[in-house]
Amino acid sequence: MIHRRDFLRLGAAGLASTLAYPAWGRPALSNTPNVVLIFTDDQGYGDLSCFGSTTINTPYIDTMADEGVKFTDFLVASSVCSPSRTALLTGCYPCRVGVKCVFDSKDDEVNGLHPDEFTMAEMFKQQGYATACIGKWHLGHKEPFLPIKQGFDFYYGIPYSHDMSPRILMRNEEVISSSVDISMLTQNYTTEALDFITANKDNPFFLYLPHSMPHTPCDASPAFKGKSAGGSYGDACEEIDWSTGQILQKLKDLGIERNTLVIFTSDNGPSVGSAGPLSEGKRSAREGGHREPCVMWWPGTIQPATVSDELLTAIDLLPSFASIIGATLPADREIDGIDASGLILHPESAKSPREWFLYYRFCDCNLSAIRYNKWKCWPNTNELYDLGQDIGESTDVRAANQALYDQIKSTGKAMYEEIKANARPIGNANDITATGKYLPHTAKPLARAGKRRPAFDIAGRRVPEKRVRGIVSSKKKALLRHTCFEKKQ
Repeated sequence: MIHRRDFLRLGAAGLASTLAYPAWGRPALSNTPNVVLIFTDDQGYGDLSCFGSTTINTPYIDTMADEGVKFTDFLVASSVCSPSRTALLTGCYPCRVGVKCVFDSKDDEVNGLHPDEFTMAEMFKQQGYATACIGKWHLGHKEPFLPIKQGFDFYYGIPYSHDMSPRILMRNEEVISSSVDISMLTQNYTTEALDFITANKDNPFFLYLPHSMPHTPCDASPAFKGKSAGGSYGDACEEIDWSTGQILQKLKDLGIERNTLVIFTSDNGPSVGSAGPLSEGKRSAREGGHREPCVMWWPGTIQPATVSDELLTAIDLLPSFASIIGATLPADREIDGIDASGLILHPESAKSPREWFLYYRFCDCNLSAIRYNKWKCWPNTNELYDLGQDIGESTDVRAANQALYDQIKSTGKAMYEEIKANARPIGNANDITATGKYLPHTAKPLARAGKRRPAFDIAGRRVPEKRVRGIVSSKKKALLRHTCFEKKQ
């Protein structure tokens, strides 16, 4: 049985623990570190050799883990791609910003991520960074929703999944090919990424690299095809590993590796790959659908060969990056992410500031499960799992912990209702005026501007929310013009 004292830990104490880490002899951090965010498609928790795969060989990502940190409890906010990417870039649960399911590629698909949402790219750009998205976008293929309109200086890639039609390749807002050879996608993305890094070696940059692979149909270039023991899926994964190695080597060759944070993770669980010890995969609210392999690398800053089992989520990256680069987040809307920069910078000693996380059902905004620290509650099926002891969700312990289950269920549902009540609208391409200006949010105001949304303790009491306290730069920085590619006028 769990005693009350074991779960009445308030958020302030958890946050304070992240500030008590040792110095580890690091030099002072740059306030403008480069960030490379590699985001694969449908890659499972067990599809890296450093996460236990015996059929897929990933030596470069393994080296990242050896020289950085491996997070074993990293959660994404959806088990399918468009909502997961929405959450990553906005720091919000997908249902808070109206994105329930996967966007289509057809002409009559008019929805996308609302241009009024504040994205990770816009945050970096406001701090003077050059920004690029290279790879799969899938947040709306109509003009108002493309990466160039969402804070990126440059875009190269397919605007949705490569199993959708028409299979087009874009540069910025221009279609440059309507006959894409998917076997060369990883190679082409890598070339563009290396060019962007080289062109901006003297400037701060943010590179978002959402690979199309290993989403089906899986394919790889001739150098990798038929080489993996994991079949065509393994070929695709191993080519992505090679691509990651190319990026790490380029950073070293340019002498900027000690000023660059590189993150490797995936958008959701596998459809054909392996979730390792986790239950189920893509389209599931079980751990196999939401828990992803995550490796971070920052030589001289992140202590090498660290393994952290602290809870970290994709929605926490935006506020964490804001803290690291000294950016401020908008006060006119709710952002669900929590500043976990202490955990990212000091994973060898820091504790996670996150205690709660909500799992939504596939392609709707109904609540499936609630995470509280190591506990996972399924309110609709009356299940409770201790993920600290049972990562595969195989042994229901609700009967022995009924009071805890009831409190998690009550508090989680209150959090869910708050998000539902303050949800913002999805973008609609028909909401464009004759002047070409996109209409602002009209469904409801942007959620109590300047006020903090309610946070909850385990007993369901509202407590002050743990928010990012962004540092306002004393010097206004002019936005960098992209130095690698000329933007379309």
